[in-house]
Amino acid sequence: MSPAVDYAGVMELMRMTRPIIFNETAVGAVSEKGLDDFVTQVDVGVQEFLQSRLLALYPEIQFMGEEKKNEIDFARPCWILDPIDGTTNLIHHYQFSAVSLALYADGRLVFGAVYNPFLEMMFHAVRGEGAYLNGTRIHVTQADTLADSLIAVGTAPYRKEFAKENFRIFENVFRKSQDIRRTGSAELELCYIAAGRHEGFFERILQPWDYAAGLVIVEEAGGVVTDWDGNELDVRTAHPVVASNGKIHEELRRELVIR
Repeated sequence: MSPAVDYAGVMELMRMTRPIIFNETAVGAVSEKGLDDFVTQVDVGVQEFLQSRLLALYPEIQFMGEEKKNEIDFARPCWILDPIDGTTNLIHHYQFSAVSLALYADGRLVFGAVYNPFLEMMFHAVRGEGAYLNGTRIHVTQADTLADSLIAVGTAPYRKEFAKENFRIFENVFRKSQDIRRTGSAELELCYIAAGRHEGFFERILQPWDYAAGLVIVEEAGGVVTDWDGNELDVRTAHPVVASNGKIHEELRRELVIR
């Protein structure tokens, strides 16, 4: 049984991270976790703030965050947080970064919220209740061919050994679609599908916190999210991810062939 949660209150906590995100000193405090994989004091500050507040309000719910070691019992509910999805964007003042939070319970994702403080956009969805942007219901588009679609791509920047194969696939999709986009935040790309701003998105490898919230939002807006083989995603692990409005899903997925 899913825990009783005040989702409006949870989203208000997410909005309260805005001063942390706009702290230029914290933005400039950068360390490197791996090849082109950065963390700032903003990431750390947002995670510490939300973890402490959520655990105080819901001590029975576990907490998974990008900036910590996670030992999670998935038989019990847990929050899944990316404190800043789009850290490289944040460092470069690109203003396309977001706080992403999902709730996993009873073997499925039941809530997702993605907050871009730069544009004051709060996307959210509760399982079975639809998807919303700033309180207004959103839906995927009805485009039914790749030729009529705008597709977002993720470059998997931490795995540059995939670059040659990735860019071959990007070219094929570019040639068969209206155009492609790359913005650097997987969660916001998923939300843009839900809001009808483009029809599809794919990336070679994403961690659970990179897709969990957006998955709920896309599905509640009428879309589909799977791995590249068409299987349901398992939030216990990383996956190659493809999302769409549903109507172009199989056509797009057929282009995602690794040679």
